Amino acid sequence: MELNCEGCAGCCLDWRPIAEEPSDHERRGPGEPLDDAYNFVPLTRDEVARFVERGLGDALRPRLWRVDEDTPGVVVDGVRLAAIAGRPAFFVGLAHVPKPVAPFGTERRWLETCAFLDPETLQCRIHGGDLYPDECATYPGRNLDLDVESECERVEAAFGGDRLLDDDPEDGAGPLLGPQAVGAKVFAYPDAEELSGVVDRLSNDGLTATDRAAFVGIAAGSRPGSLAVDEDRAAAATADVLDADSWVGRAVEAWADAASEVGARASDPPSADDVEVARGAPETPGWDAVGE
Repeated sequence: MELNCEGCAGCCLDWRPIAEEPSDHERRGPGEPLDDAYNFVPLTRDEVARFVERGLGDALRPRLWRVDEDTPGVVVDGVRLAAIAGRPAFFVGLAHVPKPVAPFGTERRWLETCAFLDPETLQCRIHGGDLYPDECATYPGRNLDLDVESECERVEAAFGGDRLLDDDPEDGAGPLLGPQAVGAKVFAYPDAEELSGVVDRLSNDGLTATDRAAFVGIAAGSRPGSLAVDEDRAAAATADVLDADSWVGRAVEAWADAASEVGARASDPPSADDVEVARGAPETPGWDAVGE
């Protein structure tokens, strides 16, 4: 698998506002997500725990899904949620925030991007490190393995150029599916009644820090292959998330305050250095360094 990623970041941002024919292809999960994040990156239990241990728990957020009557579910706040044995199912992934970006040679606009994307170089600030999610490292291998069109191909069709240079998926790129995914990548909230009010806030992009921390804690305390949750481990992770004050969390707040309407031109935005690097974000190497 060989990719041309320079000037793209199509898999790291929501480019639907600048597309002639926007799609919802990369809205992963068993139903309709309650959030509107595109290219949501689901993390494994071990990855969630690693982010929490590094003080980056405030960069994580959950995803739940609305399902129909034929799909196993449980009703909370009037919404039928995807569920496993009566427990609401969820992912934990990376936060998204509007940033001023100019992908595919377009003019700079405010688009929702991954919190770790450098909006100027369009490179990931944790690429290649031990925090870099497997979902990102192997993309679009899972799409290719399942014969599903990738963002690389959609970008080619919409904006031209060559992005997917070799469509042979790498070994190990297959998806984590079936019962082994429970507690390892798909988590189950133990008490659906505790989510009263939370589901409504999630649907309206109003989750609180306490809401997010509870989901992250349960994911970190989950036991792969089962519905069991280590309560002590979950409580410790929840507390760590609530205590987190990372560069990512602070930058997310700063970008949200500075942003215009999503899709609007970014005529005079603050710089990534001022918003992210000044708060402790690692710098990206630039594309010349990658090509060497």
